[in-house]
Amino acid sequence: MNDRRRAQLYVYNGGFLTQGRVRRILDLAGFDIRLGAPGDGDLVGVWGQSPTAPRGEAVAARRDAPVVRVEDTFLRSVRLGRDGDPPIGLNIDRRGVHFDPAMPSDLEVMLAEDPLDDTVLLDRARAGIAALRAGHLSKYNAFDPTLPAPAPGYVLLIDQSRKDASIRASGADSNTFREMLFYARTEHPGARIVIKTHPESVAGHRDSYFGPDDADDLISISTAPMSPWVLFEGAIAVYTVSSQLGFEAILAGHKPVIFGQPFYMGWGLTDDRAPLQRRQRKLTRAQLFAAAMIRYPTWYDPYHDRVCSFEEAAATMNVMARAWRDDHAGWVAADMRLWKRAPLQRFFGAYNKVQFMADSGAFAKAKATGRPLMRWGGTGAHDAVLVEDGFIRSRGLGADLIAPLSLVLDDEGIYYDATRPSRLEGLINASGDLESGARARATALIAQITDARLSKYNLSDRVPLPDVPKGRRILVPGQVEDDAAIRLGTEAVKTNRALLEAVRAANPAAIVLYKPHPDVEAGLRPGAVPDADAFADVILTGADPVAAIEAVDEVWTMTSLLGFEALLRGKRVVCLGSPFYAGWGLTDDRAMPITRRVARPDLTALVHACLIDYPRYFDPVTGLPCPAEVIVDRLEHDDIPAPGRMNRLVAKLQGLFASYAFLWR
Repeated sequence: MNDRRRAQLYVYNGGFLTQGRVRRILDLAGFDIRLGAPGDGDLVGVWGQSPTAPRGEAVAARRDAPVVRVEDTFLRSVRLGRDGDPPIGLNIDRRGVHFDPAMPSDLEVMLAEDPLDDTVLLDRARAGIAALRAGHLSKYNAFDPTLPAPAPGYVLLIDQSRKDASIRASGADSNTFREMLFYARTEHPGARIVIKTHPESVAGHRDSYFGPDDADDLISISTAPMSPWVLFEGAIAVYTVSSQLGFEAILAGHKPVIFGQPFYMGWGLTDDRAPLQRRQRKLTRAQLFAAAMIRYPTWYDPYHDRVCSFEEAAATMNVMARAWRDDHAGWVAADMRLWKRAPLQRFFGAYNKVQFMADSGAFAKAKATGRPLMRWGGTGAHDAVLVEDGFIRSRGLGADLIAPLSLVLDDEGIYYDATRPSRLEGLINASGDLESGARARATALIAQITDARLSKYNLSDRVPLPDVPKGRRILVPGQVEDDAAIRLGTEAVKTNRALLEAVRAANPAAIVLYKPHPDVEAGLRPGAVPDADAFADVILTGADPVAAIEAVDEVWTMTSLLGFEALLRGKRVVCLGSPFYAGWGLTDDRAMPITRRVARPDLTALVHACLIDYPRYFDPVTGLPCPAEVIVDRLEHDDIPAPGRMNRLVAKLQGLFASYAFLWR
């Protein structure tokens, strides 16, 4: 933005200067933060109705300068701001502040006057609501979605931090909360009442209105780190004064009873006990969400340092919350090879350092400390969460000690083990009811990957394809023969030579192209086929896998990931084994059926499960967990930091001692 068009924003709250994320979002939104006295055309910035706000308001009154009020938005961070987590967005309001009904805010004017009838906008809103529900996302997200709620049939009453600005703005006080409890009991005689304590009160930062002394046979105080969405499911009614959870209760399908005057009351979606006469319009949930979550906030993309859409911010918050939920207790990692430890620490140790231990003591350590136990997937262990490379791994081979950009955690099995269920199988089986926003995201991701010509390793030194004879062309990808994907994913055909024999026997007139696995070509893993040319017409040594897929009509494989990559590109895939993508009706399967795989997803649903829901991604530029789209963008634009000199040296030494590959696998 041209500096001459930037708004000069004078501030009198140190947080605007010291909180880097807040300052950066305001900068990207077109505000130039200044100290001193505003002049003609300048603005005064204040933080909501904080204790420092009157200072700025007084300056604004003396200088006849408009006030801009800044507040956290409704999807803020994983932990509390006091814990150091920066916001993912801000509400920047030139009229008022969203929680204060004394004067209409920009949000209220939007809700009252904007048409909010655009079909695309409302579709985005409905998809956004579904995304928050699916990800168990709220303003703060340091909770465990797997914690069960009380038995269904209770009245949910939302406690708040004592003397919160939104309570004062609504003209409420402790008597209001007592009145709310009285009405909840009167209107639902005999019903259990669950009082949800605010996270800041649970953390000891601020007092609440209800405590243990208020509990009795029918009233319980909930301080557990439980998902609001889980609590809403079991509630028969929701009561609040002005909590944001009232807004989320609307999104969850409730008509909450409201004793204050928060931004979401007065639009026909709440039972208002303190009506605000100027709010007369009737809105749908989608319209309320469209204004409050899509149009009103300024959202921030930390990976590209820019403002972004709600959808991008929600995807960011989803992966951030997932990382905290997986990792905050800390991990014990058993028998991890030395070179893997630094990448694993970056992935899983941001909140609590991973403890690496020999196998002999790892289980006991995990049990004694309450930490989950992690093992590398190839161990086949059943006593731990298994970790493995994801399907968009890196730019470079793992055998060359290139750190992964994606990893999967599986607490049921592991994706390549067809002998038992995996978490990925469960995700695919449940993918039939994938909502429209998730489908749109997966469709866009497929296009992003195929347009960028990405695969698992994305090697930069691939050689061009040789001339290939005309005819029906079949690509046969070689695999590492001692890999767990072969041991656990195929029975009848278990070697590259046997695969080539089977393909040639079934297709005597076809043009067969054989592509050896890169680790086998490098001499690091077993699987070489010296007489491959007896079965294949062309040997694609060092070839780009994407170019190879594009050059053929179909792919025949045991369990290679290249079969999945071929599906992304619309190719017919024949599976002689049972890889994770087989058995769902998308491949021609020649192995025994796996009866657990009952769903019949389309490619979009399969991709959402495999590339969005299942893996975790790590952005090497920012050092943050990230969505899949960020990694695809980094790889497409070659925005990946190069491995260090030591990495290259160790990789060369590794090549000299290939027979000792067990040391680095």
